Amino acid sequence: MRTIVPGPCPSCSNEIEYLYQTENIPYFSEILIISANCPTCGYRYVNTQLLKSAEPSRYEFSISAAEDLSTRVVRSMGGTVKIPELGVQIDPGPACQGFVTNVEGVLDRIEDVVQSALLWTEDEEKKNAHVLLERIAQARSGTFPFTLILDDPSGNSAIISKKAKKKQLDIST
Repeated sequence: MRTIVPGPCPSCSNEIEYLYQTENIPYFSEILIISANCPTCGYRYVNTQLLKSAEPSRYEFSISAAEDLSTRVVRSMGGTVKIPELGVQIDPGPACQGFVTNVEGVLDRIEDVVQSALLWTEDEEKKNAHVLLERIAQARSGTFPFTLILDDPSGNSAIISKKAKKKQLDIST
């Protein structure tokens, strides 16, 4: 189902369209994708929500071969992405957006941020960024095994694979 609802942009108040679209992800559930884009000021909004009740969850997925890179990843605005072997943690923030992608798409997003950081880093940070980019290239080729962890207090994120380990996330701390 796809519904478009007009409304004001929260940034500049111009009229924009909010898109509400449901998608059924096999072996997971039906999700609602909410998005908006303001052509006037550039405001963007994307989020995903499960259309069933969910408990706080943690998914852990070990990537050991190139074919694992095609595994689907659903991240809501509240999800935290971690790849310990790369020293990467992506926490939700005020500009955080949800997405539906695959493991390779997550690596692409990380690579884009590191490439951007290279423009303003110097010396040791630049060296570390190049090392991280090399590890991402190795991970993409399947020669650098790593673990993708997805924590979500709302339970609206997931890694869709029989190999992914799901457990309840302890949010008491």
